Amino acid sequence: MCESTPRSGDVRMRGFARRTTVADALVWLDEQAARLAPQTVPLAQSAGRVLAREVTSPVDVPCFDRSMMDGFALRAADTQGASAYNRLALEVVGESLPGRPFSAAVRPGQAVEIMTGAPMPNGANAVLPVELVEIEANRILAQGEVSPGKHVSCIGEDVAAGSAVLPAGRLLRPQDVGVLSSIGMNEVPVVGRPRVRIIITGNELLPAGSKPEPPRIADANGPMLTALVERDGGLAAGRDAGGDAGGDACGDIVPDEPETILRTMRQQADVVLISGGSSVGREDHAP
Repeated sequence: MCESTPRSGDVRMRGFARRTTVADALVWLDEQAARLAPQTVPLAQSAGRVLAREVTSPVDVPCFDRSMMDGFALRAADTQGASAYNRLALEVVGESLPGRPFSAAVRPGQAVEIMTGAPMPNGANAVLPVELVEIEANRILAQGEVSPGKHVSCIGEDVAAGSAVLPAGRLLRPQDVGVLSSIGMNEVPVVGRPRVRIIITGNELLPAGSKPEPPRIADANGPMLTALVERDGGLAAGRDAGGDAGGDACGDIVPDEPETILRTMRQQADVVLISGGSSVGREDHAP
């Protein structure tokens, strides 16, 4: 960052009075910067955004005891001593499927066929994996033991109600969006995205993507800076030099005219990036 001569402010064909180090420039930027106002966005648009406040869960996840295996829900005590050489018979009295639980209670000597994610029936406290079962017509032969709670995901095991899920200031990853969805959030409080005005100066410039024709060149900095702004969470504000909506999608290309450059600088934005016209030549008006 360079500062102009204090006498007139015009550095053209004179040079800058002094120079500022990159470190000092960054300190100055930090002193001027402030967090933008929070806003609320739909869950589907929250990836890549920054959380404006800590999120706590209003619910337990899971909110019911569920099976972690395909197999049979039963009383763990009914499997004690079971092995491939000592198969224990249990009566199959129903099934529990995801979204379709078994409505009755499991009694001693009984089992309920259950799928992964399905609710645990009342009375059952373990799941015997199907790999440890020999299935007959209306009964199973247990060929292994399970302890109480085995292969069962209990209420609140993933997330407990009232617990902090994600901290303020977190850059939301796709997996974070999944967590927010699991606790029932359909809207997410995030920090506002800065609107960044990109000003590209130069009479020699053609719009980005144009075929260069002497003595003019295609703008390369505009699309690059726009992509960098979008990558880092900003919102490129595209308006033409007159302030009308639309403009160049890759920045405002303005001619080397002091009034036009100044007018473009003054258009509403949170950040202004200026490329070109920043040295000490006769056509460098940005300083």
